[in-house]
Amino acid sequence: MTEISLEIGRQIGILVNRQGKIIHVMVGTHQEIVIPDLSKYRTGSGRLCGLRCIHTHLKGEPLSKDDLTDLALLRLDLMAAIEVKNDGLPGPVFMAHLLPENKEDKRWEILKPSSPQEIALPFLSFITSLEDEIGKKIASAHKAARSGRCILVSVTNQRKSEAETSMMELRELAISAGTEVVDEIIQYPKQINPKYLMGKGKLKDLLIQVLQHGVDLIIFDQNLSPGQVKSITEVTDLKVMDRTQLILDIFAQRAHSREGRVKVELAQLLYIKPRLMAKDDALSRLTGGIGGRGPGETKLEVDRRRINDRITALKKELKELSRGRSLRKYRRLKSGLPLVSIVGYTNAGKSTLFNALTGSDVLEEDRLFATLDTTSRRLWMGEGMEVIFSDTVGFIRDLPKDLVDAFKSTLDELLDSSLLLHVVDITDPNSTQRMEAVDNVLYEIGAGDIPRCVVVNKIDAVTSEELAMGMALIKGVPLSAKNKKGLSELSDEIRSILWGGKPASAEGAPW
Repeated sequence: MTEISLEIGRQIGILVNRQGKIIHVMVGTHQEIVIPDLSKYRTGSGRLCGLRCIHTHLKGEPLSKDDLTDLALLRLDLMAAIEVKNDGLPGPVFMAHLLPENKEDKRWEILKPSSPQEIALPFLSFITSLEDEIGKKIASAHKAARSGRCILVSVTNQRKSEAETSMMELRELAISAGTEVVDEIIQYPKQINPKYLMGKGKLKDLLIQVLQHGVDLIIFDQNLSPGQVKSITEVTDLKVMDRTQLILDIFAQRAHSREGRVKVELAQLLYIKPRLMAKDDALSRLTGGIGGRGPGETKLEVDRRRINDRITALKKELKELSRGRSLRKYRRLKSGLPLVSIVGYTNAGKSTLFNALTGSDVLEEDRLFATLDTTSRRLWMGEGMEVIFSDTVGFIRDLPKDLVDAFKSTLDELLDSSLLLHVVDITDPNSTQRMEAVDNVLYEIGAGDIPRCVVVNKIDAVTSEELAMGMALIKGVPLSAKNKKGLSELSDEIRSILWGGKPASAEGAPW
């Protein structure tokens, strides 16, 4: 092999399986070889592909970065480069193999160069033990995660503080979706790569890290275009998800009512529709969600040509379901009772406040988007003073347009409100920015002019000094919905806004 390589002035390589059979012969240029598609040799998480690559180097150079990248991305058993001496005989052999996940984050082991005669590696037993160790590490990590493991990636031109804030929120979303976050990567390129979002070299480095950690999902903070989805999934067989799809995936988990499920499926299909031009395997990896939620790749493959029909059918069903909503709205308007809607950023404590005010038992969880289905309760607040409280879906920065469109009827109910209770989490370091995000959504749907009362929640979780600092920034009614502290003061404020400060006893109220 070295003699022929010297004679033709090109690198020559072979791929050998574990039985010692040569299955591919490759002839490259004077400085590189190109390994063919090995997708059919790929196995499950934690397994190597069962092939070793042995090739020549004409200038006696050690393993190149491309060699090591191929070793990692293709999950090769071994990468070996043989020096071609001036007489055509083989010189030292440079070898490297992958490593299991380790504290040093070392991805591969480069062995000491040795002549072909000196190599005494019991290859089959060695690679079997190595593969077992890699598999055990990954299996152990996956056992601790509910729905797999992910790496979060942001490629942005934002200021560092803004990028870190956005990444922190993405982490909250990923955890709320039930996946374990293994690592977070923020890149600040001078120019965003239109094809891969990040440079192809950086993408390969990312994929090497992903594979070593046994990660099965990459979540991008930026929304990916159909072309970027196609390009990224062409270089990896891992599942790829962007911020919008992650939010849609969470909504798919949380939707319990028929109306909620229809709205979420509609939003997912509207999101996927422009991406149907991507190749099939890219589509299947894009649509599966975390744990395979959502429409699912099989259904989408069957319905590719009928997706518009499905969207039309969902819109029709949504219209039918909204009749019940319209009837409830008519009855509410006929009663003449004021509607007080509880709004705020997701996980600010809206449902906890709703339960505290009305004595209800709406689901309360410390995770994003725990509530999707609007719940309303009638409450007596004193002589001649009754009100309808409504708990609503939480807002978030850059809420996906398809989701806003699908939940438009729910959001439109806010327009009938006499008062909006805007719940703010005082423990949130980004509370003012999140208040602004909620305000933006309210103005977008036409609810910006409705009277508003800011409720500063979770005061039980801060010190008196932190409370004073927070209240200096956020003007509102301080309370703890969890401990029902401050509800009387909030009740007085509601009466003041709705009935001009008419005094009333709180006797009979849930608190």
